[in-house]
Amino acid sequence: MTRQLIIVIFLLFVGSVYGQNGIIKGVVKDAKTNETLVGVNVYLQKSISTGSTTNVNGEFRFSCPAGKHIVIVSFIGMINDTVVIEVFPEEEAELKIIMKSDAETLDAFQVVAGKFNKPVEDLTVSMELIKPSVIEDKNIRSVEAILEQTPGVNILDGEPQIRGGSGFTFGVGSKVAVLVDDMPMLSGDAGMPEWDFVPLENIEQIEIIKGASSVLSGSSALSGSIHVRTADPGMKPVTKVSLYSGFYSEPEDAEMKWWEDYPYIHGMNFFHSEKIDNLDFVIGGMVNNDHGYIGAPNPGEFVTDTVTDFDDGQMTSEKMRMNLGLKYHLKNFERLNFGINGNVMQHKKNLTLAWNDDSTGFYRAYPGGVILQNKTIYNIDPFINLLTKNNGKHSLKGRALVTNTQMNNDQQNFSELYFADYQYKKEFKKFKELEFIVGSSFNSVYSRASLYEGRGTPTNSLKNFSLYSEIRKTFKKKLSVSVGYRKEAYWLNNDKRDDAQIFRGGLNLKVIEGTNIRASYGQGYRYPTIAERYIKTAVGSFGVFDNPDLKPEKSWNMEAGVRQGYKVGKLYGYVDVAAFQQEYENTIEYLFGFWDSTYTFAIAGFKFLNTGKSRVTGIDASIVGMLSNAKKSGFTFMLSYNYIKPITLEPDANFAKDFNPGGTGEFSYNSTSTDSTQQILKYRFTQTMKGDVSYTFREILSIGFSGRYYSKLENYDKAIVDFEEVTTNTGGSLQAIKYVDFYDQSSPEIIIFDARISVA
Repeated sequence: MTRQLIIVIFLLFVGSVYGQNGIIKGVVKDAKTNETLVGVNVYLQKSISTGSTTNVNGEFRFSCPAGKHIVIVSFIGMINDTVVIEVFPEEEAELKIIMKSDAETLDAFQVVAGKFNKPVEDLTVSMELIKPSVIEDKNIRSVEAILEQTPGVNILDGEPQIRGGSGFTFGVGSKVAVLVDDMPMLSGDAGMPEWDFVPLENIEQIEIIKGASSVLSGSSALSGSIHVRTADPGMKPVTKVSLYSGFYSEPEDAEMKWWEDYPYIHGMNFFHSEKIDNLDFVIGGMVNNDHGYIGAPNPGEFVTDTVTDFDDGQMTSEKMRMNLGLKYHLKNFERLNFGINGNVMQHKKNLTLAWNDDSTGFYRAYPGGVILQNKTIYNIDPFINLLTKNNGKHSLKGRALVTNTQMNNDQQNFSELYFADYQYKKEFKKFKELEFIVGSSFNSVYSRASLYEGRGTPTNSLKNFSLYSEIRKTFKKKLSVSVGYRKEAYWLNNDKRDDAQIFRGGLNLKVIEGTNIRASYGQGYRYPTIAERYIKTAVGSFGVFDNPDLKPEKSWNMEAGVRQGYKVGKLYGYVDVAAFQQEYENTIEYLFGFWDSTYTFAIAGFKFLNTGKSRVTGIDASIVGMLSNAKKSGFTFMLSYNYIKPITLEPDANFAKDFNPGGTGEFSYNSTSTDSTQQILKYRFTQTMKGDVSYTFREILSIGFSGRYYSKLENYDKAIVDFEEVTTNTGGSLQAIKYVDFYDQSSPEIIIFDARISVA
């Protein structure tokens, strides 16, 4: 009995020794920046539930059984690491872990992007990236200016065009989604990009997805999406202040100059970010005053202009903006963070619908063709994020966006947008690089504006609810496959009007190191905005006409591309080539013409119409490279070429009635185009070339040069020709309007060059 008791005691003693726990603790840092990483998953290989996530200081700590363990270190966008460590009972074992980017390219191209935060070369879609250094070196004053220098992207009077997917709309009803930190940056009532509202001083990178991307980016992403990512504070405080000044040069034709004063451009940007204990703090803003190059209307012999009764000084632009961001990390629960972002802007500007003529009045607005605006816009964005122990992330974001615009024609435009989005993202380690995103969003717009009385009342509302999901799987680190789905439902003025389902899929094959082939197919869907359906107003002799029966646009896009990295000595970079085709159904165009004769408030003007089916095919090609040395000096360059063939597929389809006395009575593509021989859609550049080269000396001095080429616009509204004929040759009560010579003779290929120099 005694012997048995001794054995039992011995076994209990041994069990207690081997059953005791120890502690694994440590810190995780980025190999490139040496900054600590927040949200890194650290866990045991044999028990993924045993582990921790790094806190705001990059630290982790967890208890585990004594003995030898294999520790897995995992973080999106970084190479996963494994560490073998022995843990002794009631003792602490410490690790110092350095993580490297999983991008295979060299430092200049080590970037991850997209919803899954993967290296660009591994994505299944075509994407362009813009880094903040480009914005700072070029002293860019607006997001539009930097996007204009991006391959395959054009900005036409505020409207973003990606691969010719849209024409001329004054930015209303954008077919490109614009988002800042996954929050929509399109106005609720009109779907217009609020470019000046983007915090340009705190951009981490801009991602431009080409082709239909409605599944994850929302219904506005019919032909692509633009994602602006802002930067979180680093371990060291950052303060930036930039002052700039410039002027407009005189036109070559001295008679076109209308100003006698100094045509100034003045401005200032400021930014500060820092970590204060567990609080991330960001503040920024800007002030800008722009004299402008378009003067006030100068009424002619036949015009009594009561709408634009103001002088040149009132055509200036003045804007002020300030943004604030706060994010708090809980001390005792590092995986949870929450905060609020806010932005407010006051902007006084002019909206010029037409210039005076194509000769001496080239830089003056047409009488009655300009509106003075005073806009106040602000948003409040609360958010909360929860990182789970098993590589998951819950995020809930909200937005309240208010826009109030006063106009000189006694019209006011007030709109409220409320947006909420829940998203869950998870990476499954057991299934070897299987990831998925699932989410739901709600969007509600309320508008009160005399502009939108097309249905007999100035108040309108539009609501949208959506469910979306996308899954990505990588096989043997060679083949990546992604599939996505989105369900949409719309209520216009509290009546359900439409719903839609869209799909996308893509694959990326890494043939050999540095060579990736991709292919994708995606559907797009865009519901018309309140402005497109119900806008009804007069601006001098012009009008904008309502169309309550406007139908939603649908599209599909497919592409195939190859990305080839190269390295020759100290020269390295990549070449990217993609062929694409996109088809649209119920294409919405903003057309100028002579509309319903029962309208008495204007003779001619603009109207949103469904113009049938259309197709855009083309090719994108670009080469990017860097030549550097050990002294942090070197050259970077980019050269791109974009060719598109945007055509109508229904040139004879009648989509409206023409009330022009000299017209055919039919309103079709053929009858409304100045050149229908090749069936080219209106207001598209079929060829563009863009290039940029810069030299940086020891990260102190930077010198750069860039150029852009645009082919001639091959087609525009025939109504412009008719309007010129009516006002020029038949006398009447309208001041002559002359545009034809500009389009046909004075507007050949456009070539733009610029140079820059900056000192850090």
